[in-house]
Amino acid sequence: MKIHFYKYQATGNDFVIIDNRVSRLVFTKSQIEQICDRKFGVGADGLMLIERHPSLNFKLEYFNSDGSQSLCGNGSRAAVHFAATLGIVNGKSTFEAFDGPHDAQLNGEIVSIKMNNVREVKSIGDDFFINTGSPHYIRFVQDLKNYPVFEEGRKIRNSETFKPGGTNVNFLEILPNNVLFVRTYERGVEDETLSCGTGVTAAALAASLKGLTSPISIKALGGDLSIEFKKPKSSGDNGHSVMFEDIFLVGPAKMVFEGHLEL
Repeated sequence: MKIHFYKYQATGNDFVIIDNRVSRLVFTKSQIEQICDRKFGVGADGLMLIERHPSLNFKLEYFNSDGSQSLCGNGSRAAVHFAATLGIVNGKSTFEAFDGPHDAQLNGEIVSIKMNNVREVKSIGDDFFINTGSPHYIRFVQDLKNYPVFEEGRKIRNSETFKPGGTNVNFLEILPNNVLFVRTYERGVEDETLSCGTGVTAAALAASLKGLTSPISIKALGGDLSIEFKKPKSSGDNGHSVMFEDIFLVGPAKMVFEGHLEL
């Protein structure tokens, strides 16, 4: 089977994207792993399918490189950029992702995604746990450039606390001028990635509890992003507590190449 695909990167997070509005292809776990394999496939952190939606611009099906599903912030930004090239998005968009609908805005290569409200931040000793559509463990460290992200991240990801699903793990260093340096070990990829959209979002929200203010500039290994948010004065809709709202993940997304793959 020959499949037309596009390769995207969003601050170093890379993805294979397929326009699935007509073909309606379904991939097995092993096929997803094969496509994302960097030796025997195209190579990517994840696979994305753009599909039709009855009322929104499109539906995004996202798969990690191991076949599992979650919200991917950087992937969503890449998907919006790709949808614009297909002509189904023009400047503004609303699409359905793993955790529900999201609004987005496109300005050239810069894509801004509105994330869902965050209602809870859990303290775990000196660390934090925040779900921004995907679960994220957050630890503040010094000298992050030389920190053993893979070893420590894998240890936390597979710890008893987070079984059976595991968690993503983010290591943060606060820099001058409201800047945050973030490195992430991603479950599903089972390695450090150059950037993680839901991860840097969680990192910025946690950093705000230590005095940083919106917008927070993010430095990741794959490039720069920005996180904007509000801390609501009221308790939220229907009396349910909301700690952060109007959260936006902002950064570039770019098509790298297109081609055909054989499965």
